[in-house]
Amino acid sequence: MDAQYQGDELANVSLNPTMKSSSKSLAPTVSDQALNTLNELREENLLCDAQISVGEQAFNVHRAIMCSCSSYFRAQFTGFNAASHGAGAAGNKENQIIHIPGISAAIMNCVIQYAYLRKTNICDDNVHELLICADYVGMVGLVKQCKDFLSRTLTPENCVSTMGFARFRFLEDLYEKARNYTLRYFTEVAARNTDILDMNIKDFSDIISDDELNTREEDYVWKLCVKWIDRDPKNRKQHVAHLMTGVRLGLMTPKCFMEEVKEHPYVIQCEAAKPLIVDTFKFMYDLDFLNPQADELTTPPLAMPRLPHEVIFAIGGWSGGTSKGCIETYDTRADRWVNINAEDPAGPRAYHGTAVLGFKIFSIGGYDGVEYFNTCRVFDAVKKKWSEIAPMHCRRCYVSVTELNGMIYAIGGYDGHNRLNTVERYNPRTNQWSIMPPMNMQRSDASACTLHGRIYATGGFNGQECLDSAEFYDTMTNVWTRIPNMNHRRSGVSCVAFRDQLYVIGGFNGTARLSTGEKFDPETQTWQFIREMNHSRSNFGLEIIDDMIFAIGGFNGVSTISHTECYVAETDEWMEATDMNIVRSALSANNVAGLPNKRDYIHKERDRLMEERRQRLMATAMAREDGSGNLSLSVIDTNDAAIDDYDSPNDDDEIMEEEHQQLQHHQLQMLPQPALPLALPLPAIGGGVPGLAVQAQAVALPQPVQINRLGEDRGGVEHNRRFRVQLRNQRYGSHHEIRRRA
Repeated sequence: MDAQYQGDELANVSLNPTMKSSSKSLAPTVSDQALNTLNELREENLLCDAQISVGEQAFNVHRAIMCSCSSYFRAQFTGFNAASHGAGAAGNKENQIIHIPGISAAIMNCVIQYAYLRKTNICDDNVHELLICADYVGMVGLVKQCKDFLSRTLTPENCVSTMGFARFRFLEDLYEKARNYTLRYFTEVAARNTDILDMNIKDFSDIISDDELNTREEDYVWKLCVKWIDRDPKNRKQHVAHLMTGVRLGLMTPKCFMEEVKEHPYVIQCEAAKPLIVDTFKFMYDLDFLNPQADELTTPPLAMPRLPHEVIFAIGGWSGGTSKGCIETYDTRADRWVNINAEDPAGPRAYHGTAVLGFKIFSIGGYDGVEYFNTCRVFDAVKKKWSEIAPMHCRRCYVSVTELNGMIYAIGGYDGHNRLNTVERYNPRTNQWSIMPPMNMQRSDASACTLHGRIYATGGFNGQECLDSAEFYDTMTNVWTRIPNMNHRRSGVSCVAFRDQLYVIGGFNGTARLSTGEKFDPETQTWQFIREMNHSRSNFGLEIIDDMIFAIGGFNGVSTISHTECYVAETDEWMEATDMNIVRSALSANNVAGLPNKRDYIHKERDRLMEERRQRLMATAMAREDGSGNLSLSVIDTNDAAIDDYDSPNDDDEIMEEEHQQLQHHQLQMLPQPALPLALPLPAIGGGVPGLAVQAQAVALPQPVQINRLGEDRGGVEHNRRFRVQLRNQRYGSHHEIRRRA
């Protein structure tokens, strides 16, 4: 065996033999050559002093080698057998042969191979039997390798069976990994796994009622419950009421609840299920929701949103004429933006780019209103700490950033003097930036993403015009290649890879901010329009979560906005989500999945979601009834701060002088006028399900006497009833129904 001393320890030992052994630093390594030599000796039966017999086959081994990694063999070769035969027992033939029943020769060969080489062939066909054997003979290292293999190879088809195996073998860590996988990929598991239908009632109920269950639609949970009962209806239909308590019935689509739950034979035949149906009806159709004298509402269990497995981080940006360092996270289950107190102590930045590696968000380049950055920062979302990494070779504002194969690419941008076509790549293992082949075009204020192992750069500004061109970088050829031009010129654009296609959305065409979007199919090399957004925007965040594309913030040509909306590919439509707490453009948005501390980044008061929704609905109701148009000073101040937050580091990058004059004209038009009530966006209404963003003419909460006017003024009974029915229809449903188009 080869061993290495670290530093000068070997010299110190030779000079001072009395040195304490604890001062030595022995590296726990054995060379491959030594291990292979020992294995060759075994295979040639040289110096072997024992045999392991399984079935009709025997393996010659060295006792010392087998004892070194197995508590079982150490006990066999040196324990009670040796003691019972006295001091000379080491050479006794009875102590040299070990019989192990119930293990195949192939598995024992793998075990012995691991003992000599510390590695062996683990595959789907042998991993379970090999783990059992390794556990039996006390080879802790081999057990760990088998568990690691099972953890790496979890799929929607095998995760439930792995859970059962791990529980039976008392492998708690493997059980937790398999269970967490089942919860995280529940939709795929429900569609493709058959083992889950064979679970007992307790285990199955624990899965569907878990807050960690990751599903965009509660309809899927109910449908799986029906499939589970259908497996053995005679014995399982008695559990339907118990299962219904685990399903968030209040978050189901009304259509599914009415047709597939309320009218289902299993539910109709179960007396215990009737109170649950009644409670869900009361929740969905409570017309006293706007009663100002009512006690504070709490979100009932049947509508409590589950916990998200992914969180969107919106970092930095430009607002109120200055750069921002603020961080907000989006809780997709509660449809809430959460302010995070973790600003970068190095200062704010806008027009930067970000990429995610693991649980770390890398912030690249940007601009703070004075300086163009080549510096780069990294935010550790687990530790909530910022740190510095190596700077880029070039200053890059308006930079496009993406990740590929564990590397971060900084593409194009503006250095304060020139628009760039240069590209740099960051290696986090060496903390170094390397110069890569340049693009065919100068691209500032463009956008980049990774699709099918290629990096696509789209749109941008070259100093003279907004671009409709796009190109990709292939790591195999190390070359940038043009693709067909987009249908629209787009600077300040955002793009993402989604469902094997490249989606390019929004931006500035040289004249106006765009609400249009288009997608590129690499197979057909064609661009196709998608449905327009509800809001025109440039320099905004774009990210994928819950299999939907979210557009976040930006600049609409008049003011900086906080509007958030999401694109549903199945229906080709954009739906409203809750606005950010802070209006801003030039921000970055990144999806971080699997955070161990995700509860730090989600909406905390989930039990008050219904009360928050009610307060906002009452404000909306008051605004609709009160036509006076009076705005509080705070509302006017908020609106003034939101007007014309756009401040490009270089005017000709996105706004020509003529447009700047138009912008000033818009500012004058947007100032509050006594005779013209000003409509402002109210924060989206939550409450157990994602809410519908509502436009209101005032945000101050109404006093009870004002709310009472809904039922008293203007013959209000019938009008109030119709209004409540309208609100009721907006209050509940799935993500698809609640986030409807404005």
